[in-house]
Amino acid sequence: MIRTLILLCTLVSGAFAQNYPSGPINLVIPLAAGDATDLAARAVAEELSRELKTPVVPVNRPGAGGALGTDLVVKAAKDGYTLVLTNNAAVVFRAIMDPKAASYDPFKDLAPLGLAMRSPSILAAGADAPFKTFPEMIAYAKANPGMVRVGTAGVGSVGDFCVQTINALTGAGIVMVPFTGAAPAVTAVRGGHIEGVVLALGTMTAHLKSGAMRGIVISDKWPEFPDVPTLRELGYAQRLFGVWAAFFAPAGVSPEVTARLVPALERAIGSSDVAAKLKPLGILADYAPPDRLLAEMRDEHRRVSEIAIKAGLIAK
Repeated sequence: MIRTLILLCTLVSGAFAQNYPSGPINLVIPLAAGDATDLAARAVAEELSRELKTPVVPVNRPGAGGALGTDLVVKAAKDGYTLVLTNNAAVVFRAIMDPKAASYDPFKDLAPLGLAMRSPSILAAGADAPFKTFPEMIAYAKANPGMVRVGTAGVGSVGDFCVQTINALTGAGIVMVPFTGAAPAVTAVRGGHIEGVVLALGTMTAHLKSGAMRGIVISDKWPEFPDVPTLRELGYAQRLFGVWAAFFAPAGVSPEVTARLVPALERAIGSSDVAAKLKPLGILADYAPPDRLLAEMRDEHRRVSEIAIKAGLIAK
């Protein structure tokens, strides 16, 4: 009898998977609405809806640098109807920089579906900041201890790690100020409450173009801002880490569901319409399949851990 019930459940589950998707899919975006990555995620969701012929509904669940929304998906039903587009802060950096806040293991609790997009990290200062270049910022910070405050999207974010990396390289003693997201950090620097921010370029593009903020250093060169140097261009061996975002399902989702989602995501992210919508946001559409995404996660986890230990940011 028990064997019969198990077989019946297996057959029913398989039938559901074969008919997937038969209804709307919730796409959790663990960022505030209106954030550049949120806008990019919505562009991909729209294209994915066309590919799957079913609504893909964006659901914003911001907080803890992306960890809150990611955790929501970890605990969701494993049926493929709840996905997340989350960033490397939530699946790599937080577990290293703020392990007490990491309630999940990204390598065990999430099923990678594909890399979606990348954006450089940029340290930008307010137009009225008492420095205009990276060397000037370091000199000012050393001469005025505690007076260079740089906001980030929170403890354990990519920006947090970038600030700590700069301090380890230069001894500048820059004060990292964690915010609940990118928007309040930008508001603080625009209001003169802090001197700068480290955020994804996508969040900063409009402010940089308007002249309200000035780029100081960037993780990777970007054609629209060729004069903003990288650390390596300034003579440092280390580079800042950029931001990437990828699609995940809860671990344990069926192979049939994954087989339906992965090629649809590849087509959606590779769409010329999506690329055209993302570029003005300072974001590059960049698809990679699940195996390459997982390999990048593991490699970045290793590199971040090594740098953090060497810099004394975490214990061995």
